Amino acid sequence: MLVKTFGAALHGIDALTITIEVNISKGINMHIVGLPDSAVKESQQRIHAALINNDFKMPGRKTVINMAPADIRKEGSAYDLPIAMGILGASEQISSQYFGDYLVMGELSLDGSVHPIKGSLPIAIEAREKKFKGIILPKANAPEAAIVNNIIVYGVDNIREIVDFFDNNVEPEIFKIDTRQEFYSRLDEYEFDFEDVKGQVNIKRALEIAASGGHNAIMIGPPGSGKTMLSKRLPSILPPLNLHEALETTKIHSVAGLMSANQALISVRPFRAPHHTISDVALVGGGTYPQAGEISLAHNGVLFLDELPEFKRTVLEVMRQPIENRSITISRAKFTVEYPASFMLIASMNPCPCGYYNHPEKACVCAPGVVQKYLNKISGPLLDRIDLHVEVTPVPFRELSKLKKSENSSSIRKRVIIARDIQEKRFADSHGIYANAQMSSRMLHTYCTVDDEGQELLKNAMEKLGLSARAYDRILKVARTIADLDNEENINNEHLSEAIQYRSLDRDGWGT
Repeated sequence: MLVKTFGAALHGIDALTITIEVNISKGINMHIVGLPDSAVKESQQRIHAALINNDFKMPGRKTVINMAPADIRKEGSAYDLPIAMGILGASEQISSQYFGDYLVMGELSLDGSVHPIKGSLPIAIEAREKKFKGIILPKANAPEAAIVNNIIVYGVDNIREIVDFFDNNVEPEIFKIDTRQEFYSRLDEYEFDFEDVKGQVNIKRALEIAASGGHNAIMIGPPGSGKTMLSKRLPSILPPLNLHEALETTKIHSVAGLMSANQALISVRPFRAPHHTISDVALVGGGTYPQAGEISLAHNGVLFLDELPEFKRTVLEVMRQPIENRSITISRAKFTVEYPASFMLIASMNPCPCGYYNHPEKACVCAPGVVQKYLNKISGPLLDRIDLHVEVTPVPFRELSKLKKSENSSSIRKRVIIARDIQEKRFADSHGIYANAQMSSRMLHTYCTVDDEGQELLKNAMEKLGLSARAYDRILKVARTIADLDNEENINNEHLSEAIQYRSLDRDGWGT
């Protein structure tokens, strides 16, 4: 007898419907075809034990399981449940009348219990698009899938619940989520707040500018000056995610298997801080069967690279294209996968190996030329993509001992949101542009015009401070953001002066 059940395969951050055909005929042995990986082939042992332990029989005849389309690789253990249901239906142990109405996914334990899977959100979206009546998933994944409306989401703990549903019409638990309520209830759940930071007013100002314009930033300072602490608080002043961004971010984390049990939606901007020993593939994504990297997991949020010169040169260089394109395309011989990667890059570094170059109190013990060699670990093309270079100095005791709290993240965030609203209106007709940091050179001539006095100021800065030519565009972008924060239509000299000071690493003689 031939029976069909339906599952899904993940491709990038999307899902494709997989038809699982189970045919039982004369002969012996079980055969799984359709480009299954090792985990799918091993499902035979798990399914056999699960069925026996729940008082079902494993057919003693030839069982052929075809997973179509056969040219798409099937990975993971999530096909256990639809294969098991197909075997029970084909061997006429349960009714298969309504198999075609539901998409089923889940990993089976030997006792028949159902374990969580990856990618339940894109799977639920695919089920709705293919007009399935409902979707049956492990109970831990059901809240995430229930974000998708116009489809019934059942959560199960054991294979018995599914058998009772198809055979006895006993419905498992139906999950319903109010997506908007779930989204808005957690918009402000941030662990860190800027009110806990003593002093460092100039660094907070720089991060406010970075958040307002979507600018990448690098902080240079001695150990213990607060670079990491400040970076961790940056997401708390970024504009809140909109619902579209939240769903897109959730899809990526769902496919990567990073959603916690019973978590329905990611509603705060992600903050990713990989260790400097990370490989280039782990950072941008890839592998034999491509997976999302850290830059995609930081999509719509912040990627923080602490101790930037300690990262391998190849790791840093592979980021150059994704920073510009805001996506990463991973190509293999038989297929291509594209992951979104629109993130803010925030980096920190010591000014030299000993950490005390330019320190106001401690002397640098590095040999001549070592500082410049240390800085040269970061290439010019990468620095070219970082708008703000911020020098961080240690906080003096008088600031640390103050009992008064600093300005909180909520107050800073309000100013950032106002500045972003100005930019949203400015770039309403420009597809894919939403912040000043993304402006092209042509846009600079339209939105970043300065008067003769401003041009003279820029000329003097480039000549006297030895600023590089590439710093020119970056200064104009940052000045445009500072003007937006001041709600000024035109860029004036004060905005340009402040923007110029954020190009430390472009100055001739810095680090020599």
